[in-house]
Amino acid sequence: MPEVRPSDVIDGVIMVVPEVYGDDRGFFVETYRRDWFPRGREMVQSNRGDRIAGCVVGLHYHLHQADYWYVPRGLARVVLHDLRAGSPTDGATIELDLGSQPGAPTNHLGVYIPPGVAHGFASLTDMTISYLVDGYYNPADELGVAWDDPDIGADWGIAEPILSERDRTNPMRSDLPPEIRPHHRLRT
Repeated sequence: MPEVRPSDVIDGVIMVVPEVYGDDRGFFVETYRRDWFPRGREMVQSNRGDRIAGCVVGLHYHLHQADYWYVPRGLARVVLHDLRAGSPTDGATIELDLGSQPGAPTNHLGVYIPPGVAHGFASLTDMTISYLVDGYYNPADELGVAWDDPDIGADWGIAEPILSERDRTNPMRSDLPPEIRPHHRLRT
């Protein structure tokens, strides 16, 4: 049975430590099950991203979409920040390492990210991230906040990150207009 536990730092974030079955041929791991997230919606789209070491992606957030992330290859430093007005954990930031360094055992940690929680990752090694989402791609729900905002205080583990134009120009948290500031709500 996997260990499924809510974050004690950000309300609604859930971490999963799945069981790994292996022998000298390799291993098998179940990386996602719908019933691990009873308050979540059905995941409808699967995405994959490959990044070279040194990239930072994010911080991105959605008003309506939840994500589930898993890193099958390489090591990612995942940063989560609660932007939701009215959330009991508004303003909290956590960093999690998903995956592994080459030659080290993989931690197989998965993370469920509810709407309104900004999320990003730094590729500490060349890596692959697999993520499921509970809404089809909607450009109107693709929002961002500055990866280096001192009010967020993220430790990305990279001194000179490689960034996209989008991620270089995201606004500071304090500059988010009220109409795109997420609000805390319980999902059913």
